[in-house]
Amino acid sequence: MLDLMLHPAKGRAIFDLLAARSGLLVCGLFLLAGLGLAGDYGWGMAELVQRNVARVNLSYILGQAEEVAPIVSSDRFYGVAFELPLLLAEGALGVEDYYYIHRLRLTLTHLFFLAGGFFCYLLAYRLFNNRLLALFALLLFLLHPRIYAHSFINSKDLPFLSMFVVALYLTERAFRKDTLGAFLLLGIVVGIATNLRIMGLMLFLAVVGMRALDVGLAKGWGERKRIVVSGGLFALAAGLVWYGLSPNGWSDPMSHLAGVLNLTTRHPTVTPELFQGEWFRSDELPAHFGLTRFMITTPPMALLLGVVGMAALVWRGITRPGAIFRNTQLRFCLLLAGCFGLPLLGVALTGSNIYDGWRLLYFIYASFGLLAVGGLHWIAGGFSGLRWRQTGAYGLAGLGLGLTLLQIAQLHSWQQLYFNFLVDRTTPNYLRTQYEMHSWRVVFREALEYALARHPGEQLAIYTELREFTLHPADRRRVLFNSPSHDPDYYLIITDRHFEVAHRPDMGFNSQYPPVYNSSILSLRGLDGSRMDAAAVAGYEEIYRGAIAGEPIIREAGYAVYLRGRRLTFVKEDCQPGEQAGQFGMKVYPATGTPWPGRIPDLSAYDYLHNAGVRFGDKCLAALLLPDRPVAHLMAGRYANNELNVVWEAPHSFSRPGLRELMAELEDNRPGVAGETGFELYRQGRRLIYYLEDCTAWDTASRFFLHITPEDVGDLHPERREYGFEVGDFEFSRRGARFDGRCLATVELPDYAIAGIRTGQYVAGQGKVWSVELEPP
Repeated sequence: MLDLMLHPAKGRAIFDLLAARSGLLVCGLFLLAGLGLAGDYGWGMAELVQRNVARVNLSYILGQAEEVAPIVSSDRFYGVAFELPLLLAEGALGVEDYYYIHRLRLTLTHLFFLAGGFFCYLLAYRLFNNRLLALFALLLFLLHPRIYAHSFINSKDLPFLSMFVVALYLTERAFRKDTLGAFLLLGIVVGIATNLRIMGLMLFLAVVGMRALDVGLAKGWGERKRIVVSGGLFALAAGLVWYGLSPNGWSDPMSHLAGVLNLTTRHPTVTPELFQGEWFRSDELPAHFGLTRFMITTPPMALLLGVVGMAALVWRGITRPGAIFRNTQLRFCLLLAGCFGLPLLGVALTGSNIYDGWRLLYFIYASFGLLAVGGLHWIAGGFSGLRWRQTGAYGLAGLGLGLTLLQIAQLHSWQQLYFNFLVDRTTPNYLRTQYEMHSWRVVFREALEYALARHPGEQLAIYTELREFTLHPADRRRVLFNSPSHDPDYYLIITDRHFEVAHRPDMGFNSQYPPVYNSSILSLRGLDGSRMDAAAVAGYEEIYRGAIAGEPIIREAGYAVYLRGRRLTFVKEDCQPGEQAGQFGMKVYPATGTPWPGRIPDLSAYDYLHNAGVRFGDKCLAALLLPDRPVAHLMAGRYANNELNVVWEAPHSFSRPGLRELMAELEDNRPGVAGETGFELYRQGRRLIYYLEDCTAWDTASRFFLHITPEDVGDLHPERREYGFEVGDFEFSRRGARFDGRCLATVELPDYAIAGIRTGQYVAGQGKVWSVELEPP
């Protein structure tokens, strides 16, 4: 009975043709649907970055690298096998406006996903020789809610998933045909897949390993020679294609490969990740994170059949272990199991930095889905003599697909927020407090369209975390995004990205398209009482009354700042139009450092919310929350623009000595090391202090560089080891404080042994104005 799972394909040309046509028909129907749905998805937060990576690489190829904006160091390790064709398609079609560029990118990304689905169909048909099971594999591949949404918005992980399926199909084909041409083609595709994501290297190593096993099982020198040649041709083709598609690595391919591997295991972007109700750093997630996220966001029917398929495979390996080395189909199924399980195991053991759910592991779903088809094949094969039971098994599987399709339709275009029955989907806002749901900011477009629809013909000022390019140009002209000279009409955030929202989540106009398991993901708040309902106004009145019941901790420039619990409330009684266009913020100096391994601890962590307020009646009110950690000093103030130029700023100390006392101590215990522009540098233990007595706005606009050379380069973060020093550069406006006519900024030095410190000041338009070498602590 278990043999049915691995039944070899038979060469029936007519049946193959009919099967291929049915798969093409399904893909064609999905393509028609996708063409109509692509415009419903917003602009992902990584789309501009990925597009610029392609532009930089194309300019490098053409010798015009100086004509485009550079990319950050980590982005140079991203492959361009998919992004470059997207960019070339823009030029070929003459698409220039971001609205149409976005539509083109969504459409082409989805089209490539459908191509991957068709190859999944072909592979399933080859493995199980059953047209119905092949169609089931195709639909299982296409109807994963989260992956379906990402097939439009994600040009990073979904192209790799599709190419991984193509590579799996060609792997089965190459070992079945065992010809030089088949392995050459496989090498080309594996090279492309590895360029898209370095995890393609796993498939490269698997093919090389299986070829090596074939050499050991070969019966003569001639056969061994043929196997070695085909394996070598595969490896050479894969390496050359990967190299050719990596312009940033042409000058030093081995160093580039090392950088790509390091980026995969220790990505420098560390983000907060909400998991099972707790906030984690994305590089310190629990070992079971990847598997748990996979299990709670994959349709139940796929989970059940996948477990059955893997169980059947394990049983076959236990009962007939010798077949592993000679049965090509069994060996391929073991490869599928490895492609699913080994990445999860690797993430768990290495503590790799993964974030945004399990999107970096989406490629494992292809292997899992094929194992799920094997599970259905095994179940249905067990009822081969009982047609009604066999029909029932297929019927239940079809019902599961139908229910998944219904959920995809109900969640449109928020399928990336899908969770299955393994978590509570009924308690209001439960999921939002337990799991990451920010969905790459793609939901912003619908909230903006909602606001525009409420005010037809009007021009609106809206503050958002991400400017939305996917509005139609005519609608985009009606919105002033983050205008520094207009009171915002609305403030738009995704609530779950913040550890807590300063105001109640039900205040203002909450935009939900549709309500996802009763969770409000978007918060679209009217910032004027005239745009809020009575309940929202009453809520802000309650915050106001609660604040003024106590004494303010700061009075400055007509504002009173109150602290109640963790809520910091700014109040201005006589509020005029334009007052709310500024930014209110706080700079928090923790009571103790919060060092990151291999990084410079940030004592002056800056926590703020832009425009976190409202205007109602003649009052302005803005409420911020202090972080949930011990705080020593607090700077509260108002800032002029996104550079955080100080309008006014005032300190409050929770412990002694305070910031004013610290300044007085510095003045009483001179000398410090003086820079050429008057800044003095002091060191208190492992704290480095920048101090200027007569401070101006020119000084607060400065940028300071700080390079720290350790005695042992192994103490550095892996990304910095090639340079030999740690970089702690900072903008004074974000790290420092200005009050009483003086400036102060503090940096806590790392706790490893330091060989040297070099620091200095940059000013816009002038470059470096001074630098100094400091003795190590």
